[in-house]
Amino acid sequence: VEVIRVPEIVELTRSDLPATVTQDEVNLSTAEGNLIVLLRAAQQGMRGGVVMVLHDITEIKHLEAIRRDFVANVSHELRTPVSVIRANAETLLDGALDDEPAARNFTTAIHRNSERLTMLLSDLLDLARMEAGETILTMTQVSVHNNVDRAFDMLAHAAEKRGVTLHNEVPSDLQLNTDSDTLDQVLLNLIGNGIKYGRSIGGQVWVRGLMISDGIRIEIADDGPGIELHHRDRVFERFYRVDPGRSRDMGGTGLGLAIVKHLVDLMGGTIGIEPRQEGGTVFWAELPKG
Repeated sequence: VEVIRVPEIVELTRSDLPATVTQDEVNLSTAEGNLIVLLRAAQQGMRGGVVMVLHDITEIKHLEAIRRDFVANVSHELRTPVSVIRANAETLLDGALDDEPAARNFTTAIHRNSERLTMLLSDLLDLARMEAGETILTMTQVSVHNNVDRAFDMLAHAAEKRGVTLHNEVPSDLQLNTDSDTLDQVLLNLIGNGIKYGRSIGGQVWVRGLMISDGIRIEIADDGPGIELHHRDRVFERFYRVDPGRSRDMGGTGLGLAIVKHLVDLMGGTIGIEPRQEGGTVFWAELPKG
């Protein structure tokens, strides 16, 4: 008891254990952190004593928790637009079709939520393809500056609507051997986040690129409210939202950053987040030069 200060393990060392194998799950505190261990114990018969086998199942339990959260989150995210579509369709069928202004409002709500449903299913399929290893990269030499310009062109309307100015500060000679479409998807998502969640009306989003020892580093910075420390380790999780209400109002599915992380991993790089010294957030991706 003095050596093993875990009551469950001490209990399994009793001499009156049943003849069959006894098992239990135990939480152990170690120098490396908390572990979840599956213990199996059995008597040694005539020789006396107990044989005990310990299996570290911490990662298995973690994956099971992620799966449960994922199923719960998908169910929740799908339920909302489906419920709105159904309620509005029922209202129209119950007589609102004859009221033109009301019918237009209900139809608009159906269209908006069907678009949200389409985006959500599309992102889920993208994640499933990536996790199944079905995404194939076509490696070419690309100009990062030009890819950023292309992303700016596609996001110009959203930036103008929010009153945000975009700055491409990537050197024109910065080259990267990668899949151009994959890089575009990463840039569109991160720059789009800077536009949506940064400061509006006079806000700024900067994209910078620089050489590092084993590749290049791309930074997307905004001057918004920033992301608190306790959120930063989780923003790349599926369906994790810093501000759930605001994210949904902005039309986000909660999967964008999870997809970006998968894409950066696919390109052999790493991604992270840090606070901007002057206020705001910096998302960075470090990619091998190829």
